[in-house]
Amino acid sequence: MTLGANIGATHSSAWRGLAAVVGGVATAIAVSVAAVVAVVFAATLVVVGFMATALLGLAAFALRGRRQAARAKASADPNLIEARNVGGHSWVAYGWNERR
Repeated sequence: MTLGANIGATHSSAWRGLAAVVGGVATAIAVSVAAVVAVVFAATLVVVGFMATALLGLAAFALRGRRQAARAKASADPNLIEARNVGGHSWVAYGWNERR
């Protein structure tokens, strides 16, 4: 019995060493892939942050322009009337008959 146990132990220890090397290589590959995925995810978050910042900036400019337009309309000359071009040489004026 002792002879068979020694032969099996020698045979399994050779495979155990190979399994350890293959396991180490697989672990190194898994760590490398995880690092690459982490960098891609971080870069994605940075890009989303830049896009959100740009969107908020554009919204701020739009609100500022809207406020300035409202102020300009409120402080307009009361003798002016509003007219819009409806195509070609045709214009439609609004509010001219209300000011007498």
